[in-house]
Amino acid sequence: MVVLVQRFGELIRKMWNSRKFKAHVSPHEMLQAVVLCSKKKFQFTKQGDAVDLICWFLNAMHESLNGTKQPGSSIIYKTFRGAMNIYSRKLPPVEATPEEKAELLKTDEYKETVVKTPYLFLTCDLPATPLFRDDKSESIIPQIPLFTLLQKFNSISEKEHKTYKDSTLKRYEILQLPPYLILNMKRFNNNTFFVEKNTTIVNFPIKNFDFGELLTEPVRKRHKCTVYDLIANVIHDGEPGTGKGTYRVFVLHKGTSKWFEMQDLHVTEVLPQMITLSESYIQIWERQDYSASTSNS
Repeated sequence: MVVLVQRFGELIRKMWNSRKFKAHVSPHEMLQAVVLCSKKKFQFTKQGDAVDLICWFLNAMHESLNGTKQPGSSIIYKTFRGAMNIYSRKLPPVEATPEEKAELLKTDEYKETVVKTPYLFLTCDLPATPLFRDDKSESIIPQIPLFTLLQKFNSISEKEHKTYKDSTLKRYEILQLPPYLILNMKRFNNNTFFVEKNTTIVNFPIKNFDFGELLTEPVRKRHKCTVYDLIANVIHDGEPGTGKGTYRVFVLHKGTSKWFEMQDLHVTEVLPQMITLSESYIQIWERQDYSASTSNS
C-alpha cells in the first residue's frame, strides 16, 4: 500500500508545482498504483463504482499512512472522519398478539441499544420513484430537497431495516461533523435479476448549507461552525449496471471561484446553476471555517 501514497503524493506535487514545464499532468502512474494495490478490483479497462472506489481509496490511504482507529491518527481521518450514535431497537414479530408484543418489549433483546461509530461519508436514501406517467406518456422525474434526505440523521427519524428473520428500527445522531463532508446518494439497488437506478433529482444550494440543523442542541454547541460550501459533485449518467453509464464531475476552482465539468480528458467551464440539474451521486462539502483557515495559511 506504500506505493499508493507515494504515487498520490507525486501526482499532487506535480499538479501544484508552479515551475512545471507542461500545462497538463498525467495520472497514469497513480492509476497503476490503484490497480496494483486494489488487486485489480479497479482497472483501466473496466468501469467500477465511484462510491466503491472512494471508500477503498480513503481506507487504503489511511492504512498506508499507519493510521489506527484513533480519530486523528492520519490526515484522512483528520479531514473526512466524523462520528455518530446509531440507536437500534428490535421490533416484535407481526404475527404476535398485543399481549405477546408487550411481554417481548420488556426483555433485554427488544430494548433500545446505542453504538458510537465513526463514518467517512453519509449515505442518503432516495425515495422510491413514482410509477405514473404524465400526459405525454413520459415518466415524471421526481425531485427532492437535500435537507429532506438528511433528516435521516436528525436523531429523531427512524427507519426500518428488514432481514429474512426480523426487523429493526434505527435512528442516527451525528456527534461530529468533519472539515470535509462526503455525501452519497444511494441511487442503485441490487435486485435478484438486475440493478435498478433511482433517477430522482436532488435539489441543493452550492453555498452556505447549514448542517447544524441536523444536530441536537448540545452537539451543535460543541461545533464552532456547521456551515458548508459544495466543492465537488460526481454525476452518474445513463443506465445502471457494471460497465454501463458514464461518470462526470463538477469541481470548484477556488482560485477563480469558477466551476468546471470534467469527464475523462474533457474540461469545460459551466455555470453554477447547471450543477443542481443532474443526478448527483457523490458530493464533497467543505466547512467554511476550515476553508478560511486553509486560505489564510
